Amino acid sequence: MGKGDITKQSILDRAVSLASVMGLDGLTIGRLAEELKLSRSGLFSHFRSKEALQLQILDNASGAFTEAVIRPALHSPRGLARIQSLFEGWLTWIKNDKTSGGCIFITAAAELDDKPGPVRDRLVEIQKEWFQTRRRVIETGVAEGEFKRDLDCDQLAHDMNGVMMGYHYSSRLLNDPKAEQRARKAFATLLQLSKKTKTN
Repeated sequence: MGKGDITKQSILDRAVSLASVMGLDGLTIGRLAEELKLSRSGLFSHFRSKEALQLQILDNASGAFTEAVIRPALHSPRGLARIQSLFEGWLTWIKNDKTSGGCIFITAAAELDDKPGPVRDRLVEIQKEWFQTRRRVIETGVAEGEFKRDLDCDQLAHDMNGVMMGYHYSSRLLNDPKAEQRARKAFATLLQLSKKTKTN
């Protein structure tokens, strides 16, 4: 990785943190330059436009999420162990999130849900890819005989997301000391309801 790439990576890491607080719309190239004590023209050479900056912030965060959550889980055995690993990695991602405003994807979803355009489209694409990853892992659990044959894999993938959104809300906004405990219990209940029983 060249010097220019290293500089750009550090810029994007800081940009993700700032955007988690002020939103993607609130973060401008000028504000980022001010925070990093860099020239506006220097930053402009990296991104060219506010929209390009926003798109690269999402891609940077998506890459970090893949490395922290998805790739490690894929080393776990197929089926139940892998979906549990995804959940643990996802929980750790939110718990250990170094950004001031929490998970950038949750922040961006609240900001962009009613703002059509390329940035919203990219966020939707990233989230759909993450949903498909969860669904595929759940489907392997069915194939391995660990989950019910008639399990609604889309529903379980959806419900996992609900558990994590609830955890983020309870832990960050409500400061609920039992937020993690509640999230783990909710996920365990989902798995228990999804597991194959002797009759199926």
